[in-house]
Amino acid sequence: MPGNDIPIEKIIPTSIKLPASVKARIDESARKAGVSAHAFMVRTLADASERARLQEQFHQDSMDALRDMEETGMAYAWGDIKIYLKARALDRNTPRPPMKPIR
Repeated sequence: MPGNDIPIEKIIPTSIKLPASVKARIDESARKAGVSAHAFMVRTLADASERARLQEQFHQDSMDALRDMEETGMAYAWGDIKIYLKARALDRNTPRPPMKPIR
């Protein structure tokens, strides 16, 4: 389907009841994007699902990093991180600062 970034796979029919005002906004957004309302909804739902997955992964990675920091007693100093991020914006090869004991 043109404009549809979803990989071809088995299609499972579903039904969704929308308030008329929401459907009208979807139709308008789809028209402006040059895709069908169906393609717009599929893409929007896929994007929302991916964002939720990434948010959950970010949360898990954060919890893992906190656990590692608590177990090792090592972390990055905030001042070092600020300097690193500014340098990294100019040069992607900037090395990370050393970790320091937190205790």
